[in-house]
Amino acid sequence: MTGFILRLLIVALGLWLASAWVPGIEVKGVWTLLGAALMLGFVNAIVRPLLVILTLPITVLTLGLFLLVINAGMLGLVAWLFDNFTIADFGSALLGSIVVSLTGWAASYFIGPRGRIEVIVVRH
Repeated sequence: MTGFILRLLIVALGLWLASAWVPGIEVKGVWTLLGAALMLGFVNAIVRPLLVILTLPITVLTLGLFLLVINAGMLGLVAWLFDNFTIADFGSALLGSIVVSLTGWAASYFIGPRGRIEVIVVRH
């Protein structure tokens, strides 16, 4: 359970950073931020795999760059579901999805597969 909460907080951090850095993304309130992070997890677990399969030829043709468009669409879908979470345009959604993805990627360096913070000690 702690791994789930930790990953939820990481996605919420990514959304907060996106709203702070990317013009056109606005999240009002902590509960909206946590709810959007939870909903983004559900959308990425259920809707995103279906879209990736359906758009596989376009993704292969663009050498994987179309996945950025899918990620932006997932972020836009979550913003559409919440009243206090707004995204102005597609460019903002694209940059916001990159910020959220990079935040999750950087945090996953410190988190193991079980959701625990791991420290690796190398002795010479």
